[in-house]
Formats: sequence, C-alpha cells, structure tokens
Amino acid sequence: MGLTITQVDAFTNQPFSGNPAAICVLPESRDDQWMQNVAREMNLSETAFLLQQEDGFNLRWFTPTVEVDLCGHATLASAHALWELGYLKPDQEAQFHTRSGLLTAQHQGDWIVLNFPAQPATAIAPPPDLAAALGVTNLNYVGSNQIDYLVELESEAVVRDLQPNLTLLKTFPVRGIIVTSRADAGEYDFVSRFFAPQSGIDEDPVTGSAHCCLGPYWQERLKKDEFLAYQASPRGGVLRVHCQDDRVAIAGQAVTVLKGELIH
Repeated sequence: MGLTITQVDAFTNQPFSGNPAAICVLPESRDDQWMQNVAREMNLSETAFLLQQEDGFNLRWFTPTVEVDLCGHATLASAHALWELGYLKPDQEAQFHTRSGLLTAQHQGDWIVLNFPAQPATAIAPPPDLAAALGVTNLNYVGSNQIDYLVELESEAVVRDLQPNLTLLKTFPVRGIIVTSRADAGEYDFVSRFFAPQSGIDEDPVTGSAHCCLGPYWQERLKKDEFLAYQASPRGGVLRVHCQDDRVAIAGQAVTVLKGELIH
C-alpha cells in the first residue's frame, strides 16, 4: 500500500485559492533525495514531510528544487492535515521540530494560529539593479534579514501591478524578495507579494514565513501589534498577524482539495 498525499490550500477558506501544499506523513524516515524527488513530482511551492516522534512531529519542507529552512503555509497545511486525518485531536496543539526550531500550531475557531520566530529586517543600501529587476523607479525602503530582501513600494497599486524580471531577480543572493506597501483602503493593514525564483518559485501565492519579517516591519511603522494582511498574488490569501516580542503569531484558514496515493 502506498503513502497518502494530501493537498491543502492554505491561508484561505475557499478551494483553488491561497497557497497549495502537499503533505506526506511518513511511517519511517526516508532519504533526502527521495523527498526532493517527490517534491519535484508534486511541483507545488512546498511539499511537507512529517515523521511522528514522541513529542510531536519532525517537519521538513521542500520546493521542487531545494529544501528550505522555514515555510509558513506548509506548516499551517500540515497542522490542518494532522487534525483532519486523526493524528491529533482537534484540541491538541501541533508541535513541529524543524530547522528553525520548535514551531507550534493551535486551533482558534475556524483559524489555525502558528507561532513563528520574528525575523526583522535591517535597512540596507538598495542593491544595484534591484529596482530594475522589480520594474519600478522608487524604492521607499530596502532591508534584509537572514533569508530575504524586504522592499516597501509607494502604493498597493504598484505592488499589485508588478511584473518583475524574474531572470534578474534570480541573481540576488537571497531566498526571495518580499514586496509590500500599506493597503490603500478597506479592511487590510498592508499588502505584499513574494518572489523566489532562487528557490524554484517564481511567485509564491501566500508566504507565511515572509510575515515573520513583515509583522515587525509594519509594527514599527504603524505603531500597532495586530494586523490583517493580504498577499496579492493571483491566487491571493488572508493572514492575521500578531507581533509578540521575538515571536510572530500568524493565523490562517485551510481547506483540503485532494487526497492521493504515492506508490513509489
């Protein structure tokens, strides 16, 4: 009998929106190349592999081309799958042991709340060709953290209309480029998009881990701790963000769209 693969759309309550992730709960450890091959076969922004242990689950994330150190939407999707498949009771906290330390997820009504490490950005001089790669002339702010560049642009309209040069973006020595602005009006505090051709993902639909950087950034500028955020990719997704000292609570919803069997 093969392994069950569950595909979950994360940071949405509607199928075929948000960010899809494939979830595979392993009965025993598998080698890295096999996991990378499965992720390439699934061809989603992330495939998550879980291995149960005494105090939770070991969790690893793979894009079609590389293993990554932190992924929000596939962690949320993993928690959703564990509750739905009966590995955890609905009131049990999901505990994940990862390259980024212990991560947890809890049910709060219809939402799943992730507890992630804050990854604030530090201002840097704009790298040469960054504006040209994004196809803009004005960069309100450029910063970097351990893994990404953070760029604030002048308006939500500019963020939504971006058509970056992905070939040029791929040359920068980071996991990806977070692009953000204040929301022009309405219920959201800020909007963002995330481009990661360096990691085999031209544009990630909804990026939970980017909000480990976005939360502290907008906390400082908007002088508040809680936000409703929208990632303005073609699929789109909604996140609740709460900054708490050196942690960021990131909440979203999720829906299962597909279950299949991996026979190799």
